[in-house]
Amino acid sequence: MKIQWYPGHMTKAMRAIQEDIKIVDIIIEMRDARIPLASSNPDIAVLGQGKARVIVLNKSDLSNEQINKAWAQYFRKQGCSCIFADSRQKGVVRKLTELLEEASKAKRERDLKRGISNRPVRAIVLGIPNVGKSTLINSIAGKGSAKTGNKPGVTKGNQWIRLNKQVELLDTPGMLMPKIENEETAVKLAFIGTVNDLVFDSNELALELLEYLILNHIDALYERYGIGGLPEDVDSKDYKTGAHKYLADIARVRGCLKKGGEYDYEKASNLIISDFRSGRLGRISLEEVSQDSGI
Repeated sequence: MKIQWYPGHMTKAMRAIQEDIKIVDIIIEMRDARIPLASSNPDIAVLGQGKARVIVLNKSDLSNEQINKAWAQYFRKQGCSCIFADSRQKGVVRKLTELLEEASKAKRERDLKRGISNRPVRAIVLGIPNVGKSTLINSIAGKGSAKTGNKPGVTKGNQWIRLNKQVELLDTPGMLMPKIENEETAVKLAFIGTVNDLVFDSNELALELLEYLILNHIDALYERYGIGGLPEDVDSKDYKTGAHKYLADIARVRGCLKKGGEYDYEKASNLIISDFRSGRLGRISLEEVSQDSGI
């Protein structure tokens, strides 16, 4: 599966971010807790050199709780402040405010030595599309300060938002890498809805997702759809054939049918993708901490 999606507004926004980042004190990078590595944009690390950095792993209510704890340890060892969040919950506001205050202490001390007082701490919120940046800002601001949506590319331009006398936040459009070299990364991003759904085939994506679930979370398929293990005529290691069999079974049990009783594979595919993204298949992490992660 080859996925490339880089709308023109992202190029313009990246130029603006390169200028804005010069005047900010803290970088808040949002990632998806289900794929903490694949949802990072390496350009952010380059742009943020020398800046205090806070990583917010959002949608942690959709990822495995034990794996979350391992990622928290990983990022601490990397020297990054990190919190897990469901950006719809008010508790996130307190946790992030505390981290911003802690990360800004050194900056305030420098300002006081230079005779500068009461200048707000400026933070920029960065991340790939559809990780919940604008929703988080709205939660913190306590009002609809930034437009939100459940599809990538909603925020089209940079928006400054004053939270209080001490903190100003700059919301930015989601910034995807111009070219995704790793095919596995591209598929993971498609699974969580980072790229626009119009740029890939839903049936192909659902089969990729089913292959992964058969290998790693077959119980989740049984609990959600009432379908048991692989059919007897399918080799236990033939995940691709198994995925096609499962898709047909899910279409059958969920009544995804066309006129004449033919299976509606597109409808069944969209159902599976939606069930995964919403957490109806359970709390599933697509990445775990390993030796490859640096620990």
